[in-house]
Amino acid sequence: MKLQLALDLVNVEEAKQVVGEVQDHIDIVEIGTPVIINEGLHAVKAIKEAFPSLTVLADLKVMDAGGYEVMKASEAGAGIVTILGATDDATIKGAVEEAAKHGTQILVDMINVKDIEQRAKEIDALGVDYICVHTGYDLQAAGENSFEQLRTIKRVVSNTKTAVAGGIKLETLPEVIAAGPDLVIVGGGITGKDDKKAVAAEMEKLIKDATLV
Repeated sequence: MKLQLALDLVNVEEAKQVVGEVQDHIDIVEIGTPVIINEGLHAVKAIKEAFPSLTVLADLKVMDAGGYEVMKASEAGAGIVTILGATDDATIKGAVEEAAKHGTQILVDMINVKDIEQRAKEIDALGVDYICVHTGYDLQAAGENSFEQLRTIKRVVSNTKTAVAGGIKLETLPEVIAAGPDLVIVGGGITGKDDKKAVAAEMEKLIKDATLV
């Protein structure tokens, strides 16, 4: 089980500062969609150069031209690229084929997919690396979480690793861990805290302790 830090509402210099505080306790750093909109793929390149030991995820939320967008993100240093589960199979296949050329992984984000179980079965057959259940900001505000969707996906996939994102914080992490994802994605649960390093260290410890059981 790995821990991913999602950086959404920061510029590159702020991102470097945050990652510098917590880099010893995370496995993957996500350059979120808002950062890429503001800064472009330069943000991915800058973080990878500053923290070469970390895997960088480019949260492009690709909906079309999968091969091309994965190529450009990979060239910038991304080790993982996100594709939307709501897109066509052809887009996902193109992304997977291009990712294989670069040693890049594909994470399919299931945000707003209506039939999670059926779509997860379909995507599981396409050769992606992760399927991620994701409760977006707007639904988090309405009180929803991703845990039940994660259990559904884990029940139906046989090839693909699972990830979970959306509103996860230290208090809810034990429930997330109990659901057994391969990747836990945390944003404001770390970045919104005064002592980011301490929170990230505690999350890392909880994950490692669970993995050892």
